[in-house]
Amino acid sequence: MTTAARVRRISPSPSVAAAQRVRELKSQGLTIHDLTVGEPDFDTPAHVKAAAIRAIEAGETKYTSVNGTPALRAAIIEKLRRRHGLEYTDGTITVGGGAKQVIFLALTATLDEGDEVVIPAPYWVSYPDMVRANDGTPVVVDCPESDGFKLTPERLRPALTDRTRWVVLNTPGNPTGSAYTTAELRALAAVLLEHPHVRVLTDEIYDEIWYDDGASPSLAAVEPRLADRVFLTNGVSKTYAMTGWRLGYGAGPADLVTAVNTLQSQISSCPSSISQAAAAAALGGPQDFVRESVEVYRARRDTTVKLIREIPQLTCTTPSGGFYLLVNCRAAVGRLTPTGHRIQDDEDFARHLLDSEQVAVIHGSAYGAPGYFRISFATSTEVLTEACARIAAACAALSERPS
Repeated sequence: MTTAARVRRISPSPSVAAAQRVRELKSQGLTIHDLTVGEPDFDTPAHVKAAAIRAIEAGETKYTSVNGTPALRAAIIEKLRRRHGLEYTDGTITVGGGAKQVIFLALTATLDEGDEVVIPAPYWVSYPDMVRANDGTPVVVDCPESDGFKLTPERLRPALTDRTRWVVLNTPGNPTGSAYTTAELRALAAVLLEHPHVRVLTDEIYDEIWYDDGASPSLAAVEPRLADRVFLTNGVSKTYAMTGWRLGYGAGPADLVTAVNTLQSQISSCPSSISQAAAAAALGGPQDFVRESVEVYRARRDTTVKLIREIPQLTCTTPSGGFYLLVNCRAAVGRLTPTGHRIQDDEDFARHLLDSEQVAVIHGSAYGAPGYFRISFATSTEVLTEACARIAAACAALSERPS
């Protein structure tokens, strides 16, 4: 069978592939210290599960409107008002099977062949392939650690052309945990205002997993003049430990939302009615779980940062949000393992960790960050402590010349 060109242009998700490799090794009886998984290790809050059960028992198991139930849309609108002071209406909200689907549909709705999408690197692994799958051209802009892994006006301006349709801003970001300040967003907005044909896709899926004071800034709130060009995406997966419920949403200009809803109507008709009932309860119900889980993540972050910084060949910055560390392993590249193999790059280093110490991480090149690897600290302190000790042992075993 010959597959379509759009499929041949893309690759399977590296994070999904890494998770599958861990499952395979575990099935062989090996004990793997898994730091790859980008999902909370907590259970979904009890009141959210109870809302889903009530929906099932009440027979709320039919199709819903393509843009979600009234209760869910109201909860999303209130969340965005409460969090950022943003005002949306029913006609500017769309819901889908996860934020990932919502982002994909927004690109499907707006890209033609040759259209460009500016993607700051390091980036979430799916952005470039989503663009390619929709006939677009990803324009990757390197954002080095010296800039906090963030896009600057000086790097944005030359990346914009007449073919640019979108700029993607993931804040707080995966894999870095970096987040844009209000001042940084305002500076980027000044450049974007010079290019009225460019829309901005803000991926804010980690906005509540936030360690700094106040709320994480949102571009649509920072610069209201961009409101009709910003498509804000979010979901319940990360904040409420609901990855398997597959429920995300977008908020933005009515014409774009209508286009996304039209596509959704032909793809899946609507998201799961049960997941929608659960998401409405998550967004509109008690938020104790969010506060408590963030404090646990904060403690894990601080522990992991401390342990990684004690390893001579590794460095890392402290993330402002999310539950990832992007660790610089460039000092280990070029060194020799005890078997005489020379570490060629970050992917080779990640393989060394897995083979020698059974620690699973994701190499940074998958995120457009060669010379780094990603750790997820969405796991227990015990696992993190043991894994970091094993990473230290793997680094100590490397030498500059054959023994």
